[in-house]
Amino acid sequence: MKTLIVSYIPRNEQSNTKKLLDAFREEIGISDVEELDLLVDVPDMFLDSNLSAYINRNFLGQKLILHEDTLLSKMDKMANQLKTADIVVVVFPMYNFSMPAIVKAWFDSVIQNGITFGKRKDQDMVISNAGKKALTLISSGGVYSNESSSGREHALSLSIVEFQFLGYSDVRGILAEGMAVNEEIKQANLNKAISEVRATAREWYEKKEYDPISDNPISNKSKFENL
Repeated sequence: MKTLIVSYIPRNEQSNTKKLLDAFREEIGISDVEELDLLVDVPDMFLDSNLSAYINRNFLGQKLILHEDTLLSKMDKMANQLKTADIVVVVFPMYNFSMPAIVKAWFDSVIQNGITFGKRKDQDMVISNAGKKALTLISSGGVYSNESSSGREHALSLSIVEFQFLGYSDVRGILAEGMAVNEEIKQANLNKAISEVRATAREWYEKKEYDPISDNPISNKSKFENL
């Protein structure tokens, strides 16, 4: 089972987003993981030349010349990374109510007709992502879980829609909100989000929880039987 981690964490060790990713990594242990750091490998934006090449190839079924293939080479590389992964984890902070432009450029690069969804004119087989899982981890300065601000959140919701469009079977998102509020609220929300990250990782990778005293696995029954 291959995992692709796509991260955009420009604040590094100061980042609350990184704490979510660190918790995920700790839980999955030694797994088949490929990592894509968008700060190092920056996705291409759709411009006039490469957009025309993409439409001609992926929607019109035209064979491209060498120069046009080169225009799409980085997008194709990232799309193939996504295509070969069973689990994808996308990690980034919220900027101005939505995802950073560099993350949106990655989504635009990998959502390719005939490669990661749909089918091209020169193909008969429809692309299926059934059985695959996607998890988005985000931190935000503001709080969007209350009714008055819920309509301003366009980062987590957009990422979830993108993976649902691709036909992933299990699409989840975790938002550590309120990171710019007072320290008490920030820490409580961050701890809650980290707990959700760890629980999701244990579920997906079938990791067992262990009793710290006996070092034996804890079943769901034994965890709750004394409550």
